Amino acid sequence: MDEEDRSNLRDLHAGFAMIGLIMRGEAPHDIPVKAYLYADEMQDARVQHGAGIVSVKRRTKKEKADE
Repeated sequence: MDEEDRSNLRDLHAGFAMIGLIMRGEAPHDIPVKAYLYADEMQDARVQHGAGIVSVKRRTKKEKADE
């Protein structure tokens, strides 16, 4: 995973956190900062526990032919 992937994953985590904060009724001006704080916690937990999002990659024709 490169730096761009980590940045995109952080934004995804922040988006999930933002939804939860909105549903919880947080003050709108607090939501962006809190969302990224939660995102950073999720990123840290991911690194510590080796958790990750499963990625399904399309196989090339050559890979299929080699089977």
